[in-house]
Amino acid sequence: MLRTLSAVSALALLAIAGCSSGPPKPVAEAAAPAPVLTVEPYTFTAGNGTKVEAQKGTFEVPENRKDPKSRKIKISFVRFSSTSATPGDPIIYLAGGPGGTGTGTAQGPRFPLFMALREQGDVIAFDQRGTGMSSTMPFCRAEPAFGADTPLTRTTIVPFYRNGIAKCFDWWEAQGVDIDGYTTMENVHDIEDLRRALGVKQIRLWGISYGSHLGLAMMKYYPKSISKAVLSGIEGLDQTVKRPALTDKLFAHVQEIIDADPKAKAVYPDLAGMMRRVHAKLNANPATVTFTPQGASAPVTITFDGFAAQMLVSGSIADPPGFTQIPLLYLAVDNGKYDVVAQRIYNFRQQLTGFTGMSAAMDLASGATKARLALTQKEAETSLLGDTLNFPMPQLLGIRDQIDLGDEFRAAFKSDIPALFISATLDGRTYPDEAAEEIKGFSNKRRLIVENGGHNIYEADKRVADAVVAFFKGEPTPATITFAPPKIATP
Repeated sequence: MLRTLSAVSALALLAIAGCSSGPPKPVAEAAAPAPVLTVEPYTFTAGNGTKVEAQKGTFEVPENRKDPKSRKIKISFVRFSSTSATPGDPIIYLAGGPGGTGTGTAQGPRFPLFMALREQGDVIAFDQRGTGMSSTMPFCRAEPAFGADTPLTRTTIVPFYRNGIAKCFDWWEAQGVDIDGYTTMENVHDIEDLRRALGVKQIRLWGISYGSHLGLAMMKYYPKSISKAVLSGIEGLDQTVKRPALTDKLFAHVQEIIDADPKAKAVYPDLAGMMRRVHAKLNANPATVTFTPQGASAPVTITFDGFAAQMLVSGSIADPPGFTQIPLLYLAVDNGKYDVVAQRIYNFRQQLTGFTGMSAAMDLASGATKARLALTQKEAETSLLGDTLNFPMPQLLGIRDQIDLGDEFRAAFKSDIPALFISATLDGRTYPDEAAEEIKGFSNKRRLIVENGGHNIYEADKRVADAVVAFFKGEPTPATITFAPPKIATP
């Protein structure tokens, strides 16, 4: 069950609620001419093999607008032309991550929704700076590398990330990259420059996860440029670091699903209690497991603690299918069987070769207010997953303070832009309660709650996609869509 917040947490909540809700400082009308847009025919191929004729667009922007001598970088997108004789404002897709790509997303299971939205206007798969077809930064290999025999524990993983990212920031700068230009505000200015380059008065936004964070910032700083927005998996401007207590609330809902299934209830009468027991056992005595990875010819040995197990789970709970296997994994470890968990943690270690940069810089820049950080740190002390949900945030905070966008960026704001906000009750990345807090100041909002839905919601059910299309059409949308609860795996 969700624990009762302490007095310290309650005070922190009040501090967050007390953030400024007035209008943000206006962004001055750009004095420079609109960027020159280069557009060429482009045959777009979806993941299912479908080909559609589109246009590839590029334009240049300063890498860091605060530096008058900043080099120029390329921003790219793919535009799917509207099928309507009277198209509305262009719809720009904002990918999550940070680090996801609009063009990559359009190739996947959201492709049908990209195509359906062409009935309303041009649909633009936008590659944010540092991603996809836009200018990217070179991959930075970790030096020193994470040792093949190094235990996967809090005391090894956190310093590895902090030291590795700090060294890579210096390395990127030596390669000519202005890492301080990779912030949500620069992303926002890029989108405004795209609007100006397109020669349209307004655009519509469609985003998810970090894309909702970016969309909210765009609505805050360029409200006159936005006519409508659909955002899901809401990450508010001071919600880059998620609340661990709401993770516990989510697992309480998972227990309700378990309790509704007599067989599962008999096996997992107290999932949270079992998880805490496993974490405590691993932290007291880290497990050492020898096994042969799939496809390998020789065995490997790894050692891991509870922090590594929490990180594994944190990366597995974006959507309902992830929740179906977690109880079974914990049951195995609780019974002294570590092989399956060890193999998954080994796969995570294989990713510790280096860093891409854009995502870490964006999250560091968005940061957290002192009140938010105090609240999340206090909750993490007793939460099921501790402070691992958004790893490597908040663990990276403080390594590059000059990139921080400040509390004015993170402050709440009011808006009358028509917007549909979609949240799901089995979304292990972003939470309905947080969305409700973030959008209090929106006077022209609609909410859609998807019961038993997850983070990647647009492709999860045609009813959700239909709601997106309906909202952009100006038609009614449902307040609730209910999915069947996931079937929890049992031995």
